[in-house]
Amino acid sequence: MNNRSGNSVEEIISRDNGLYSQYLIAKVNHFMERVRQKELSPYHIAPRQGYILFVLQSLNHKATLAELAEYCDRRVNNMSIQMARMEKKGLVKKIREVPGSTLLKFELTEKGITALKNDKMKVEKAIMSILSEEEYQQLIPILKKILNEAEKKAA
Repeated sequence: MNNRSGNSVEEIISRDNGLYSQYLIAKVNHFMERVRQKELSPYHIAPRQGYILFVLQSLNHKATLAELAEYCDRRVNNMSIQMARMEKKGLVKKIREVPGSTLLKFELTEKGITALKNDKMKVEKAIMSILSEEEYQQLIPILKKILNEAEKKAA
């Protein structure tokens, strides 16, 4: 996309390495999210919900709201809203471990388990497969390094 001066946004931004890297990371995230949304749309599941299902599965199919919020890097109130939506869709259900207790856990339903089985992440894997194993092994620590520094600055 060119502006009046004939330069593309990318050409202008690329003059500043910090801004350009941020732009590229955001763009990769945006398009990966779109791909994920497209792949999950036949199952009527949002990408964030797919991730929560994966986390729940990893936590032996049960977790508290606080645990989910921590693993998903979200606030408890945001996670509560998301879990209410997922419960409405029949992907998860609220359970009380101890009758009469205020401590609630969320558990995967059969529908949630089926949704996970259908979620193969084929397109995402195909996109990432353009990297050699060596490139992929270099990418992860670099992204972690950037993330750790960003988390420090955000705190």
